[in-house]
Amino acid sequence: MTAWLIRRFIKNPENTGDQQVRQAYGTLGSITGMALNLFLSLIKILMGFLTGSVAVTADGINNLSDAGGSLIALIAVRMAQKPLDEDHPFGHGRIEYLGALSVGVLIAVFGVELMISSVESIFAPQATSFSVLTVVLLLLGVGIKLWMSRFFKTLGSKTDNPTLLATGQDSLSDAIATFAVFISAMLTMLLGWPIDGYVGALVSLLVLKAAFDVLKDTVGRLLGGKPDQELGNKLVEMLMQYPGILGVHDLVLHDYGPGRAFASVHAEISAASDLVAIHEVIDNAEREISQTLKIPVCIHMDPILTGDEKTEKTQKQMAEYLSSLTPPLKLHDFRRVPGEKHINLIFDVLLPPEIRDTKALQDGISAHARTLDPRYRCVIQFDRDYFQFEAKK
Repeated sequence: MTAWLIRRFIKNPENTGDQQVRQAYGTLGSITGMALNLFLSLIKILMGFLTGSVAVTADGINNLSDAGGSLIALIAVRMAQKPLDEDHPFGHGRIEYLGALSVGVLIAVFGVELMISSVESIFAPQATSFSVLTVVLLLLGVGIKLWMSRFFKTLGSKTDNPTLLATGQDSLSDAIATFAVFISAMLTMLLGWPIDGYVGALVSLLVLKAAFDVLKDTVGRLLGGKPDQELGNKLVEMLMQYPGILGVHDLVLHDYGPGRAFASVHAEISAASDLVAIHEVIDNAEREISQTLKIPVCIHMDPILTGDEKTEKTQKQMAEYLSSLTPPLKLHDFRRVPGEKHINLIFDVLLPPEIRDTKALQDGISAHARTLDPRYRCVIQFDRDYFQFEAKK
């Protein structure tokens, strides 16, 4: 069913790097979600009214809030397509993150309200009356919600749409919640156990867990979460294929919304290279990589000395020392500058996020350098290693 809907309503569905295609995916998911959630909400609220069940009514209101979440997703994906302007030179793509945040807040509000009504039902239980039709409709709701969860996650994964992924997570928790209500109905019908309020409380906990997961992921992205490792690796792999590129480091991906990244990277070249020729190589790499990965790329050239035996030997010795540390570290942009009384070793060291005490680390590196030659003095620039790699030819 999902594949058929994609083929039926989306042109060129595999071209997910195109923003119009991403918008089509978001529109399809949002409209489908609104239609199905409104249908489920109407059925469950009616069943709750007829049976007197707090859990069934709450589940129906939950579906109504889900329809509102789908509307938020539709608005977000539409607004995210607004072109860049004077105040937003990188576009409006981060609105999709705000859409996902809104969905998470909506889920949390419902979870709290459901918990309150469930606790009230526990202390003041109401008489409930379930029928076979009620049970059948609840099972139908479980099936629809499971399909919706898979549907939203498929669309969200194809386009890296956080709002659709959040809606998919919410749909899965809804399926579990509705199944819990189904169990409550069965036990009430067969054994007469008054557990409606307890099941409602359990459902509210599941809903709040879904809200926490959505909010945690979305806030992480808004605060600048971990960069896209796969995208970064592809960029480095492509860049290393160009002639004259000896190494790559300091790759940074700037996130301006799903499918809207900007990359900057340093490419090492020989200091003896022809400047005009290597500049043409860099220009070609920027243009071709940008077209292939569909992100702007800025490449900075770092000239390095090659063929100097003393420099290469010292660099190898320092690199081996850094790799022996815990965690292993890497260096780049290494230079050996002789002076009258001492020799400066100038280089950058890549640091993983867990290392914070750079003073102690610098003292340790400098002490090791002096064991190689008492004249060595280290001038170190510490950089953060975002992708945990260093590409060298």
